Amino acid sequence: MSHDERHAAEFPPLSIVALDDDDDFRLYIRGVLEADGHQVRTVATPSEFYAACEASLPDVVLLDIKMGPHSGEEVLTEIRKRWKGMCVIVVTGYPTLDSMRQTFKQDVFDYIAKPFSEDELRRALAQAVVAFDLGKRPLDRLRLSLGRQIRVARTERGWTLKDLCEASGVSVSQLSSIERGAHLPSLESLIAIASALDQKAGEWLAASGF
Repeated sequence: MSHDERHAAEFPPLSIVALDDDDDFRLYIRGVLEADGHQVRTVATPSEFYAACEASLPDVVLLDIKMGPHSGEEVLTEIRKRWKGMCVIVVTGYPTLDSMRQTFKQDVFDYIAKPFSEDELRRALAQAVVAFDLGKRPLDRLRLSLGRQIRVARTERGWTLKDLCEASGVSVSQLSSIERGAHLPSLESLIAIASALDQKAGEWLAASGF
């Protein structure tokens, strides 16, 4: 195993849900990932996928785009409605991968084209760990998830940190620290921020797995 391959495999155990309509692929992906120490749930339909995520939010979703009668694009749209900050990696044999990258570049963390090697999958997961700070303690993950969601909600409104400060009463330095995931907001601050952005703090907490 090369240095890069060893590095890619050295990351904390993750909770992963894989949605794919191919029985053989589900068996394969479960075997590979469980051998690496991850908690893996494989599902064949969107309804099974939503139920799995509602029962326990995963760190990473492996999403097939072309699933016979089911549309991976529709699943991705629903993911972004319910869980904006979820890490999604598309795993597909769809031939026009470049056009997919262009279409979904804002919504998908990475794409892996079938057939792929185990090392390609490990590298994508290792990069997701770094990008999303996965595998941390629950409060660490909450802090980082809330920071991402607040930043997304603010930028969607076209607001600066100063704008949010004026609307919420939370200082710019505090907001900056919260968005970076450096500090967990107090309940009072979280509610003030959510109210200023016309969001619900409870939905942010739910999307973070709490």
